Amino acid sequence: MILEISDFHAGYIRDANVLQGVDLSVRAGERLAIMGRNGMGKTLLVKSIMGLVRPSAGAIRFDGMAITGMPTHRISNLGVAYVPQGREIFADFTVLENLRLGIIGKPALRSESFDQVFEWFPILAERKSQRAGTMSGGQMQQLAIARALVGRPKLLLLDEPSEGIQPSIVHEIAVTLNRISADEALTVVVIEQNVEMVERLSERVLFLENGRIAEQANVHDLSEDPSVIERYLGV
Repeated sequence: MILEISDFHAGYIRDANVLQGVDLSVRAGERLAIMGRNGMGKTLLVKSIMGLVRPSAGAIRFDGMAITGMPTHRISNLGVAYVPQGREIFADFTVLENLRLGIIGKPALRSESFDQVFEWFPILAERKSQRAGTMSGGQMQQLAIARALVGRPKLLLLDEPSEGIQPSIVHEIAVTLNRISADEALTVVVIEQNVEMVERLSERVLFLENGRIAEQANVHDLSEDPSVIERYLGV
């Protein structure tokens, strides 16, 4: 298992845990979706994996190493990348300048990494000198993902990547990530409410409810049993 989380408790406020005993294992190369209503702790979970939130109890292991409480930059250097909700692109920077931020502290990664992400996302190659803030939402999301991938991570964490993006681009991003995962053995953990994105991108789905993993399913089971989505998302 590339990612193992055991008896994990965490919250944004001391002594007020949102996550209450999460147990989770992810295989190397797996594409996993985590779904649930707002306020169930989905974003908190990926922020905790990235070291942005310290837990009150429990443990996280990445690629066999204990990373609980480890500084974010060290977790990043081990091979974990995070694309937050809202993308957090530097609007006044060009596409290429944004991408360069993804290899800070990784001197071995240079032009070869840029060439690879430009192959995955050709629109970025065409617009590498364009200011990021002038791009569409879908293009900015592709840039955010490319910036995370330029560091050649083993694990990619995505928080609501389909938010505010037209369906055709959602489809394109899902197809691209599937290909990257297969070609690079990249593990993907995605927080997502968009059922179409989940069905196109993931293999397995976990449902977070009241701070715990309440249920898991093969992604193909979602279309056969819509009641699962209704039960945990209310749609």
